[in-house]
Amino acid sequence: MATASALVPAAPATRVSTTDVFRNGRFEANDWPILGDADAFPSEGQVIVSFARALDLLSGDVLGNRRIGVIVGPADKVAELAPHVDRLAVVAIDFPKYADGRGFSQAVRLARLGFAGEVRAIGNVLIDQIDFMRRVGITAFEVSHAVTRRYLEAGKDPAPGLYYQPSVRAEPPAGTRPWARRTPVQDG
Repeated sequence: MATASALVPAAPATRVSTTDVFRNGRFEANDWPILGDADAFPSEGQVIVSFARALDLLSGDVLGNRRIGVIVGPADKVAELAPHVDRLAVVAIDFPKYADGRGFSQAVRLARLGFAGEVRAIGNVLIDQIDFMRRVGITAFEVSHAVTRRYLEAGKDPAPGLYYQPSVRAEPPAGTRPWARRTPVQDG
């Protein structure tokens, strides 16, 4: 059974996201808004909640068949989501700073758990990182940085076509160089 903190306002609110989402090569309406911790949990609709609140809700008996989204921060233990991975529809990985690469590791850990839903980058998402984010399994991006938005809206993708490092996605070899991989068609 979920504790009272899952259903009743508990802590200061996290940011409530209204930014549209870049996925499938275009900006789309944000269909999974982020719910603050102090906000009452709605009886219906799609929401993304904090890591602690998600664990509380998922380990309780209040959701039924309802799937939710969760924010994974740099210090959160993704392995704690393992028993609930099939009940998650969206995982939003927070990139609080440009130079903080822990979100990349979080995405790889999530892929190893077998999560098959949308993996969304939130926070400080810049154009230089998007291709690397895709390589670790991130499929959608909340972009508030003006220059990055302009690049994406214009269809400019700075991604190289060949890579030496492995990816969580299947990538075909690049000709006779088995160590090089060619990027498949971009998915978001």
